[in-house]
Amino acid sequence: MGIFENINRFLETQLEEFLRNNPQLELQILEEQLREQKQETLKIIADLQLKEQKIKQQIITTAKDIQRWHKRINKAKSANRQDLAQAAQEREAALRRQGNQLWEQMQEVQARIQKAKELLPLIEQRIQEVRAKAAAEATAKASTRKTQQPQQNINSESDPLEEVFQRWELDDEIEQIKRKING
Repeated sequence: MGIFENINRFLETQLEEFLRNNPQLELQILEEQLREQKQETLKIIADLQLKEQKIKQQIITTAKDIQRWHKRINKAKSANRQDLAQAAQEREAALRRQGNQLWEQMQEVQARIQKAKELLPLIEQRIQEVRAKAAAEATAKASTRKTQQPQQNINSESDPLEEVFQRWELDDEIEQIKRKING
């Protein structure tokens, strides 16, 4: 495993160095990661909202069941059937506990939705910051190119005047060598 760890460390180092030398790529990667995080957050919100709707539906169903059993309690008491009234009261109490648990679940889901929604503007703000930094980097790189460009043209090998002088200097050196040989 030592060789693989060494190779892995070497590749990570090379990648880090490459990204340091190419900050534009690093910013693009960061922006892509932020966009993915935004999409994941939106998906989480949608999933949680769906879960919230299911829980709300369960709460409504449970509330209707509680009402039904409450009526049965009153009916059993009216008919002087304490055995049925007692059983109906136990059922109603169990449904109320279930309803309370569902209510707590819904509040937890709503809190998670709220936290995810609070995260979205922060992600969006970070994306804007990365884009602004990338734009600043691109502007700085462009202005650096513009200031270096005249120097490159003057020093460039493709400069016609440079080529003429190089040929003339080379011809002159050849002539000097010929004179020394003949000389």
